[in-house]
Amino acid sequence: MARAACARGYYGAMDHSDHVRLIAPGVGAGSGGSWADLGAGTGAFTLALRDVAGPDVEIVAIDRDRNALGTLRAAVDRHFPGTHLRTQVADFTEPLALPALDGIVAANAIHYARDQVALLRRWRGYLKPGGRLIVVEYDTDAGNRWVPYAVSFVSLATVARSAGFEAPVLLGTVPSRFLGRMYAAGVVAP
Repeated sequence: MARAACARGYYGAMDHSDHVRLIAPGVGAGSGGSWADLGAGTGAFTLALRDVAGPDVEIVAIDRDRNALGTLRAAVDRHFPGTHLRTQVADFTEPLALPALDGIVAANAIHYARDQVALLRRWRGYLKPGGRLIVVEYDTDAGNRWVPYAVSFVSLATVARSAGFEAPVLLGTVPSRFLGRMYAAGVVAP
């Protein structure tokens, strides 16, 4: 896939290869399965998920922005025709009707929830036993108006364990022009 295919502005200088590199260790090459991308937007991490998980993955992309999901659908159809993708206009902080999932990708999503423990508990309920939650966030606890409830990797450990997950594993980091750097972490549902 072309490096310029993913939006650059929001994630700074990150491109598709950065997205793939961040989540690949937590997803597993060619793993397939049933996944959700919560807060998918225009699909930067949805495309990375499809690229890593392979053609047998089934993805539910959820976002409140119908137009962003339309852009995501077009990008997936262009780069990965035949991918089993369902889009759903919804607020990922509210209860969702989802099948039992092998994994969830949540990139720049958790920092919108004041009660992150309650949010992750709900998300744990969507996962099969042993299911994986891949979190991509800014590595800071000092939020701002765009990142109101920042959660560093260190803080994620407390949030994840309080929500019933195992301890998070750092999957990778990348510099960010906003708030220093971003990290990807994987947590497993018991």
